[in-house]
Amino acid sequence: MAQETLAATRNWHSLCSMHREQAALFGPRIALRYQQDGLFHDVAWNDYRCQADRAAAGLIELGIEPGDRVAILSENRYEWFIADHAILSAGAADVPLHAPLAPRQVEYQVGHSEARGIVVSGQAQADKVFEVLDQLPALEFLVSFESIETRSDKIRCLTWQGLKHLAGEKSLAEIASREAALNESSLATIIYTSGTTGNPKGVMLTHGNLLSNAETTWEIAFMGSEETLLSWLPYSHIYARTVDHYLTSMGGLTVALSTIDTLMDDLKRIQPGWLTSVPRVYEKVWNGISTLDAESRSKALRAIFGSNMKQLTSGGAPLPKYIAEGFLEANLPLLEGYGLTETSPVISFNSAESFRLGSVGRPLRDVEVRIADDGEILTRGPHVMPGYWKNPEATAAAIVDGWFFTGDVGRIDEDGYLYITDRKKDLFVTSAGKNIAPAELERILARDEFIEQAVVYGDGRQFVSALIVPALDSLQAKARELGCEIKTEGEFITTPQLLEFLNERVAVVMQQVSQPERVKRFLVLARPFQVDDDELTATLKVRRRFIINKYEVQLAALYE
Repeated sequence: MAQETLAATRNWHSLCSMHREQAALFGPRIALRYQQDGLFHDVAWNDYRCQADRAAAGLIELGIEPGDRVAILSENRYEWFIADHAILSAGAADVPLHAPLAPRQVEYQVGHSEARGIVVSGQAQADKVFEVLDQLPALEFLVSFESIETRSDKIRCLTWQGLKHLAGEKSLAEIASREAALNESSLATIIYTSGTTGNPKGVMLTHGNLLSNAETTWEIAFMGSEETLLSWLPYSHIYARTVDHYLTSMGGLTVALSTIDTLMDDLKRIQPGWLTSVPRVYEKVWNGISTLDAESRSKALRAIFGSNMKQLTSGGAPLPKYIAEGFLEANLPLLEGYGLTETSPVISFNSAESFRLGSVGRPLRDVEVRIADDGEILTRGPHVMPGYWKNPEATAAAIVDGWFFTGDVGRIDEDGYLYITDRKKDLFVTSAGKNIAPAELERILARDEFIEQAVVYGDGRQFVSALIVPALDSLQAKARELGCEIKTEGEFITTPQLLEFLNERVAVVMQQVSQPERVKRFLVLARPFQVDDDELTATLKVRRRFIINKYEVQLAALYE
């Protein structure tokens, strides 16, 4: 089905009707490819749909009602796709959790969403749920893709196969009426996204939000249904959820599942036509070949990404312009886009037929973008969420007269291309596309008795780092205990024993958050922040941006 005719011919009222129609259309063709024991295995479109129906019927047998929430806590695997469609076909909404979450974070998101059930990948993820089960009174069942050891009798536990075996004729027949009751306003998912303070907010996205965004992104993808997309980005994030999952179903593409560890090998094995990724992957590839002459560099890039590759796309974090230029020289369009979880996510994207390097492209069809007086990017259209789950105050602050306030600052050129020039909010994004809420991490660090203050750093970087102000009296006492002195170089403490001691304490407190959020390296300042140095406001609040600008050279050196 060609991109230009898709909007005119579709009669989908939900993600379920879209997937069911496409599965019927493509039947025995390959929908999904996944690895097991070093080999790729295929799932046909008709089997994909059949498995989703049986799992949906199993959820109905477990008592899931339309509008209920079911969480998914799993690494990427082909069953994730099937579970998502099963939950939607049961009339429920899913709550995808990021696989690296700590138990405390799982507890909050499952509890706040009032999920009645949770689907997990295996023992490690199930154990997180068992650890906080006493704080989750609404949770009734747990389904695991793999066999697990049940560690509690307070919840019903089933295997994935066991869930599908529950399907009966009555529950299978009921799926049709539940899907028919869905429309574009029906809630499809709640995705928790990092905020600048406190607990994350639950972004509500509807079937219409996700359908419209996948459809209008597909219109500029310029891919045929015979293509394969190599997929490794986590499906709990909205970018892969919309593009790698729903858009590929819409276009009839084959999705081959990969991982960051096997990505380079899988590019050679699969020879895909499309790869969606984040800047960090392209940065690492570029760093490996940047010293070659232009001709050799182009050949190396083609060898890495394969002769079938038609385009590479990048999102989730800013892409360095020089890397996009280098890829283009090799006739490999590396196209950057922009969006947020609250916008399903794509607001704008470059396409192979219409791009401007350094920009994040033009807005999608039906997506309005304007720049506020203070430079903030605002957007309006069918891609904008209806609001935050159980948080009307945050919703009212984010959406005014239908316009969503992105928190980013940018400009639009005379040809309609959007450029991101700054981040209005303190929230930043690592080069791997992970949203980081610095204030929360800083509070966690400062709760340690040996840490007085902290400023977190890492926008566009490979990992999170920090500038730490120690509790100097406590640190001096520890130095005496360790038989060493506090030594400094410039403004920073350099005593190896003390740095190792603090490193161990930071590692412990960082266990409260997921791996991508954890502070990996830090500098230790030998003095407190000062009002007189403009590091603190008159009310003693840390001026984060000022401090980062002041010490950015030293912080950047942590990544060398």
